[in-house]
Amino acid sequence: MPKRTRFTIWRSLATAAIAALLAAFLTPAAAQSAPQESQPVYSYANAIREAVWVDTGLDGDGDGKTDRVAVDIVRPSEPAQQGHKVPVIMDASPYYSCCGRGNEGQIKTYDTDGNVVQMPLFYDNYFVPRGYAFVGVDLAGTNRSDGCVDVGGRSDIQSAKAVVDWLNGRAKAYTSRTGTARATASWTNGRTGMIGKSWDGTIANGVAATGVKGLKTIVPISSISSWYDYYFAQGAPLYDSGPDWLSDAVESPDAQAHCAAVQQKLVDGAPRTGDWTSLWTERDYVKDASKVKASVFLVHGLQDLNVRTKNFGQWWDALAKNGVERKIWLSQTGHVDPFDYRRGAWVDTLHRWFDHELLGYDNGIDREPMADVERHPDQWVTSKVWPPSGTATTTLHPAQGTQAGVGTLGLRTGAGTETFTDNPQESETDWAAAIDKPTADKAGFVTGPLKKDVHLAGSSKVTITATPTTSTAHLSAVVVDLGPDTIRDYADAAEGITTLTDRTCWGESTAGDSACFLATQAKTKAVDYNIVSRGWADLGNYASAGKGVPLTPGKAYTITLDLAATDHVVPAGHRLALIVAGTDKDLIDPPSTTPTLTLDLSRTSAQLPLVGGESAFAKATAGARSTTPTSTTLDGVRAPRSAQRVPGN
Repeated sequence: MPKRTRFTIWRSLATAAIAALLAAFLTPAAAQSAPQESQPVYSYANAIREAVWVDTGLDGDGDGKTDRVAVDIVRPSEPAQQGHKVPVIMDASPYYSCCGRGNEGQIKTYDTDGNVVQMPLFYDNYFVPRGYAFVGVDLAGTNRSDGCVDVGGRSDIQSAKAVVDWLNGRAKAYTSRTGTARATASWTNGRTGMIGKSWDGTIANGVAATGVKGLKTIVPISSISSWYDYYFAQGAPLYDSGPDWLSDAVESPDAQAHCAAVQQKLVDGAPRTGDWTSLWTERDYVKDASKVKASVFLVHGLQDLNVRTKNFGQWWDALAKNGVERKIWLSQTGHVDPFDYRRGAWVDTLHRWFDHELLGYDNGIDREPMADVERHPDQWVTSKVWPPSGTATTTLHPAQGTQAGVGTLGLRTGAGTETFTDNPQESETDWAAAIDKPTADKAGFVTGPLKKDVHLAGSSKVTITATPTTSTAHLSAVVVDLGPDTIRDYADAAEGITTLTDRTCWGESTAGDSACFLATQAKTKAVDYNIVSRGWADLGNYASAGKGVPLTPGKAYTITLDLAATDHVVPAGHRLALIVAGTDKDLIDPPSTTPTLTLDLSRTSAQLPLVGGESAFAKATAGARSTTPTSTTLDGVRAPRSAQRVPGN
């Protein structure tokens, strides 16, 4: 039988016992009146604000004392006075002092007693009046915590796991950073939900992958599942720096003065060759998906070029394989929080999710569709499961066309070769804009206009056989929807939103912590094409994803690229394209040489997750004629921005 039946293990034994008593002793009418939504019945103004320091059991900074992480707490005062215990919503972050959280870059502020006045984001304002405690954890080495930042490693994860243990009576905490007075969490029932965007959500993934007891649900937003896949794509470097740069960017002055040894380990363990090391194994949460006991509400932007969507795709697939209860939202944005692109629906859905997972309310969210997908700006569709039922891997083959580099894409195996030369000054937008023109820097393959919609949902792969002229070569594979559309402008600095001047309010405010935030709206662009999915690799990693070797010029190599997960419908009348090229400017770094590569089309193919599988593609392309190459340049979003190196802002 599966590990767990979907949405059945939600309540503690105590909650289950109460439910049984209600069923036995209440009339049907009374039983039906059980609460389905928590209400704002508690005072936010009178909430208890306190700080504790939880002992992680580690000594990252090597000072001979175990590190303590700062935990700022906002909780309603009334339940404790009434003898009731409350669940916890937690956001563990490195950004509470250095960089800020949310669209407005909020940081924690404190009163003269050292208790938090402003807790960033709306979670405390909204959920504390509804009977939840909110806990903001400073990761080790940041803000008011001891220790060092190790960028997703043991210290990062233990920073938050130790707090979950403390909330459940299994760890020690103190009322000050250096004192001996102990602090207990007698006010909570230990049921904890973790939430956060980017690095914060990454910590939630990592803590869930430990299987820690008491963690009931996580809500990772635009989050990393394997840190290797944040910095590399099968050996191809995605950034011109490693985790040591990131650690230095967020560490407190204290940590910077004492953490040189940890910094050096980050340098040594993350070679720019892109080889897999033990450092990356420690920071790979996917391998431990079988330990996850918490439910997962995953959120990601399909055009996120910071935390690229391979991270959510492989995590989702691993969770599904291991029977983890889950839900998913996929937007058209880049690296954006759902609070800033679907605010009202997001707050409502998150409220119902936490009510179900942490309070045990039978509000029906477990019986609703698993997936919400933004098909057009502010236009959402749902799917009972994701990927949708009937999705099957379909193999498409590139073939030669009437002009060099302008080929066709279909179900039949192609023959012959195509050649291109790596041009590190060109990006995926340059290739797609010139898809119908022979150019020296890419090989493009296109269907004719589709007779029916083609729906891609899930993760793709592209197998490439290529012969390089030099000892190093990087490859890119890009799937493109060719046809007019209006999409979110994900390549804009705000990645698909515009921030307005008016505010909307979500919860209760105090003089030091407003529940009102700047409103946003979709920022859109009319385009002639839309890039659907991307993947990159160093051809030197052909034999091993974790180890690269020099290439022999003139020798053919075969490698399979992992493409980013997506959900996209190519509408009838549009064309579907596959582009194979070299360096994708600003999305991967170039190789040390400038190779020309010759593709063997008979040994090159794309494996795409199509709803309806091969038969759906055959019906969509039946009788479709390939278009004649033209000199037209297509319009899309601007070229990708220079790579961001901080997952969060």
